[in-house]
Amino acid sequence: MILIVSKREALPGRGVLVVYLGALALALGLCAGMLLLAGKPALGGLAVLFQGAFGQAHSLLDALLKAIPIFLCSLGVALCFRMQIWNIGAEGQFALGAVGATWAALSFGGLPGALLLPLMFLSAMALGALWGLIPAVLRLRLGVNEIISSLMLNYVGILVLEYLVFGIWKDPASFGFPMTSEFPAGAQIGRMGASLGTGLLGKLHWGLLACPLAGLAYSVFLGRTRLGFELAACGEGERVARYARLPYGFLVLLVMGLGGALSGLAGCIETSATLGRLQPTVMVGYGYTAIVVAWLARLKPWPIAFTAFLLAALRVGVEAMQLELQIPAAFGQIMEGAILLCVLAGQFFLTYSVRLRRPAPSEAPS
Repeated sequence: MILIVSKREALPGRGVLVVYLGALALALGLCAGMLLLAGKPALGGLAVLFQGAFGQAHSLLDALLKAIPIFLCSLGVALCFRMQIWNIGAEGQFALGAVGATWAALSFGGLPGALLLPLMFLSAMALGALWGLIPAVLRLRLGVNEIISSLMLNYVGILVLEYLVFGIWKDPASFGFPMTSEFPAGAQIGRMGASLGTGLLGKLHWGLLACPLAGLAYSVFLGRTRLGFELAACGEGERVARYARLPYGFLVLLVMGLGGALSGLAGCIETSATLGRLQPTVMVGYGYTAIVVAWLARLKPWPIAFTAFLLAALRVGVEAMQLELQIPAAFGQIMEGAILLCVLAGQFFLTYSVRLRRPAPSEAPS
């Protein structure tokens, strides 16, 4: 028998769903196997995972809150990936966004919230964009691979954040813990309780509104503007873009700047709405999860929203597993990696068809 691999002319309709569900099942099977190797009940562990992620209203609320920064970072990453610019630096851009928001909150805390919050957003987006532009300039001017430079800048950005909260921004009244003083009321994004009541939905914060606005802007920019069409054309390759006389260098700077700004906005919202101050615990890997989400959602905004919520819910479920089964926190990262690898492997069968056929007499070995 001869194995024939040929490229598909079009994506199979129902095959996409089948491949993704199969990849998810395979990833969960691998995670169940790892639970067995650790001496934990496999099926019981997965039951705890899903119960902790989707079984209770407060778990769904927690997942929705975690999905907000993941979604914004994923949009920024996806925008770069559409142009085949591999921005792996969302984590560092998220950190600089948190730093920018904190600088505005601590420096202009006397301003009313109507002025202070926009200033925090602008500061966070500006610093996130600046952090994204560094690997873009290095690529255009010196030919430095943006994967390496953006990845290395993640560590620099996190260290900058830690330097500030351990040093000049450390609250003297924090009993030695690395954190800033609490933000003034005008610098904290409020809850929706006044509009949605005092129940669980009332615990949502207004930062949630940034997600549909950013998703709509992403869709309009790519589908309705000239720059969006030029960006899609540049995604075919740098040589194609330069041959068509497209402003390739400008578009590289644009997507890296916008991607960094979205990640910086996520850092601002998480710092202001969730913590109310800056501390190292704000860095929980949302920028790295964003890369997984963008690939799983095939760089499309509304699938990104669903996938961000799914992986955020799995994070909540893993926290429940940690409490009940005493598994390490790294298990969640292993699960994310397993899902990504299985889906990427499954995409091979969406792009190529595989079949067996008998060799013709002329092809038989002599």
